[in-house]
Amino acid sequence: MNSDHLPDSILIVDFGSQVTQLIARRVREAGVYSEIAPFTMAEEAFHRMKPKGIILSGSPAGVPDEGSPRAPDILFNAGVPILGICYGQQVMSHQLGGEVRRGHEVGDGSGNRGGEFGRAFLTVTKECALFDGLWDVGDRHQVWMSHGDKVTQFAPGFEIVATSDGAPFAVIADEARKFYGTQFHPEVVHTPDGAKLLANFVRHVCGLKGDWTMAAYRDTKIAEIRAQVGDKKVICGLSGGVDSSVAAILIHEAIGDQLTCVFVDHGLLRQNEREQVETMFRDHYNIPLVVVDAEQRFMAGLAGQTDPEKKRKFIGGEFINVFEEEAAKVGGADFLAQGTLYPDVIESVSFTGGPSVTIKSHHNVGGLPERMNMQLVEPLRELFKDEVRDLGRELGLPDMFVGRHPFPGPGLAIRIPGEVTKERCDILRKADAIYLEEIRNAGLYDAIWQAFAVLLPVKTVGVMGDARTYDNVCGLRAVTSTDGMTADVYPFDASFLTNCATRIVNEVQGINRVVYDYTSKPPGTIEWE
Repeated sequence: MNSDHLPDSILIVDFGSQVTQLIARRVREAGVYSEIAPFTMAEEAFHRMKPKGIILSGSPAGVPDEGSPRAPDILFNAGVPILGICYGQQVMSHQLGGEVRRGHEVGDGSGNRGGEFGRAFLTVTKECALFDGLWDVGDRHQVWMSHGDKVTQFAPGFEIVATSDGAPFAVIADEARKFYGTQFHPEVVHTPDGAKLLANFVRHVCGLKGDWTMAAYRDTKIAEIRAQVGDKKVICGLSGGVDSSVAAILIHEAIGDQLTCVFVDHGLLRQNEREQVETMFRDHYNIPLVVVDAEQRFMAGLAGQTDPEKKRKFIGGEFINVFEEEAAKVGGADFLAQGTLYPDVIESVSFTGGPSVTIKSHHNVGGLPERMNMQLVEPLRELFKDEVRDLGRELGLPDMFVGRHPFPGPGLAIRIPGEVTKERCDILRKADAIYLEEIRNAGLYDAIWQAFAVLLPVKTVGVMGDARTYDNVCGLRAVTSTDGMTADVYPFDASFLTNCATRIVNEVQGINRVVYDYTSKPPGTIEWE
């Protein structure tokens, strides 16, 4: 977010914890704006944001390890409140003059090796601003621990305010400087009062009002877009998904007909998707929209191709080619609009500054060639997915659209393992539509993160009437998740799945068998390719 428009904020310094994003989410749920910066970029973020408080995250590293990460000293000298979580508590203690030792070095001979993992209980031993209105002296509360090392001597100025069996320094506090440290993780749901503790820190300790709202964000972003774009033209690659649609509608609200959207129908869309996009953007919002029928072009390029990574790369590359041609037709543009979200921004920067492993390539208009010489407009890059949905509602998008399940950029191509053809896409489209219709009819759509059908490269023998069939297998997938990073299988009852299978086999020519995917993520991914 432009520093000229930053609201009162919290800086979260990331030391590589798997759950750092949860800290940001909990802070925002308390009505306070937050941003995450890797520890290597924390000083720059501090100067840019001028935060009213700082939270130091956990880490897979250990403070005693050689080369383990540290917080910039400027943070401790800035006169703003600091909360250290797990590794954050340890690194703060170490840098301010305390002692942290490895778990195996602090055993007491009783078998306690110094670490705690999973559910634990702490006892409040002293009053503390973090606990105001929430926890009293003598109370015992469940928390979630995940640490091997621990503080064995706190830094000058600190005192113990809560203890647990495995962590005598479960919570420490320096009330004069408003520095606090928790050995447990308040950001996870397994610490029942964790969100309230974080809200206490950002609102009570840091003094923030908790008035960051999506309406305020909308007004701020409109002002920023107008300042960035001026009287120039913006072009937006519209996928039909929630992110690019919300970005387009917000930008149109800011600059009107200076925006042109391009929707590429590559033949890999869900049933009626093209019609829905055209109706919403042309009829409801009156946004200039170019629709490109490129199905034959994409199918020709996918012919004979079975490797999933090559399919993704072809679709992304060909999308760029089509998009570039259409951008030239509308007279060129100075800016490219994208629906980039905050998790994309966070995950693109390793907390150590090093490269990350590619599990699979992501289709994104951001791969446009440099020869197009366009600047990016990314009005959603500070938002999580659920916040984008909130912004969509703020902009007047119908709930049925805002709440749609995620849909991948390569579309049905990665739900058809093996070769992609128009015939196979048509079969899958029908099966997928029936499956989602049944889910909606059962009132389950909003309880599921993502549900879809897959057309397998397998044929099986069946009997329909008195005739032998030899047709395709359809797989059904449905998962629950909060952010797509991990996912559990949705536990449909058998009668629901039986009904879906019956309808698909009866109504979709080309399918004679239906199976359900029970794999969680990990080890599987949500999509099949």
